[in-house]
Order: sequence, then structure tokens, then C-alpha cells
Amino acid sequence: MGRRTPKRIALGSFVIVVAVTAVVQMRAQSKNPYPNMDALDRYLMPDRNSEIALARTAAPDSISRDAKVLVLGPHGYETAVEGKNGFVCAVERGWMAPFDNPEFWNPKIRGPICYNPPAARSILPMTYKRTEMVLAGQSKAQIEEGIKTFAKKELPALELGAFTYMMSKEAYLTDTGDHNMAHLMFYTPIMDSTVWGAGLDKSPVVLNPQFAREGIDVFMVLTGMWSDGTLAPVNN
Repeated sequence: MGRRTPKRIALGSFVIVVAVTAVVQMRAQSKNPYPNMDALDRYLMPDRNSEIALARTAAPDSISRDAKVLVLGPHGYETAVEGKNGFVCAVERGWMAPFDNPEFWNPKIRGPICYNPPAARSILPMTYKRTEMVLAGQSKAQIEEGIKTFAKKELPALELGAFTYMMSKEAYLTDTGDHNMAHLMFYTPIMDSTVWGAGLDKSPVVLNPQFAREGIDVFMVLTGMWSDGTLAPVNN
């Protein structure tokens, strides 16, 4: 009996280690349910016209109806509709979030966005580049490193007045809460966010770290209104 005890102890220890490891893994998975990119077709919208319509909901019709519209294909964003007013509307996917966002690879994310002309020239290239690297099968770490180089060497200088509309009632921006938020986004060089009153009590302004690694601050301003003119909740 005595000679079998160490084996039993060893076996018991092994079971405990396996159990603890399983719990740790489950907790890690629960914290980040999207650790890697899913199958590409999970991110694509099979109906091209539906994606065009969704992209246009980002901004009021007076703006989006004459905007250029992009749709995401298996090789990147493609022009689906030529525009007349210099605005560009598209539907962002999760990989446009900050790199440390646990929903970076969330295939459900659909973020209709309309870039004004300065943003179309100086911010939209970042969307093209990130998407290009994603579709090339690069890891998040590779994309992060690649976008740093791109921002330093190829990204056009940030233009004064660059901003985007994200006022779609049909957007899906996160798995949490109401999944959505009607807002505008203003792009500036890195600066003191208190100049905008960002994050202060009852302030409609929030600092988004989306492009901080690229040297750009993104100030989100809650509108309290969807692009169709109806009231939107202000969750701040």
C-alpha cells in the first residue's frame, strides 16, 4: 500500500494541474472570445447592395446620397458607387479598433462610417492599409508593426478639419450594451485631451485611442441623434 501512495499523489497532482490549466484557459477565453481572425466570409457581406445601403446610413442622407461608397471584397475595399461631394462612406470591420481591443477580430462588427474630404484623403488610407494586411493573413502583431511603418513613411499628413460621421442606427460596434452609439469623430495630432473636455462628467466628448500609436488623437462627440434625424441615446 505504501509503495502505491506516491503514484496516487502524483496522479492526483496531475489531475489538479490539468483542472487548474483548464480553468485558466476558460477564463482567458471568456475575457477575449475573439483571439484570432475568423474565416474571411464571416466578415464579408454577401449582398453588395445591402452593404452600400448600410454604409450610407452613417451620415444624413443629404451627405451620404452623393458620397462615394466602398464595399469590402475578398481582396480589399472596392468602389461600388462613384461620389460627387468628396465624402466617402464604407462599413468598417473590427480590425479598425485599437489593437488591444478584445473585439478586434469580432466578425459581427459592422461600423458604417462617412469620411469628409480631408479625412478621406488623410485617414481613410489607414483603413485601406490595415485591411490589406488583414486579408494578406498577417497577425495582429504584424499589422501593428506594419501600420507604424506605414504611418511614418506613407500616410499623408493629417489634414485640418478631418472628421467622420458614425450616426447609423443599424451599426453593430460592440457586443456590449446597445451595441451602438451615434457620434462624430474628429482627428487631431496627439494633444492634451482636456482641451476638448474629453471624459469629463456629462461631457459628450470621449477620447478614442484608435490611432494613438500612429500619432493621431480621435475625439468622439456624441450627437444624441441618428442619421435619420431620430433621437439617439447618449450613454456617457
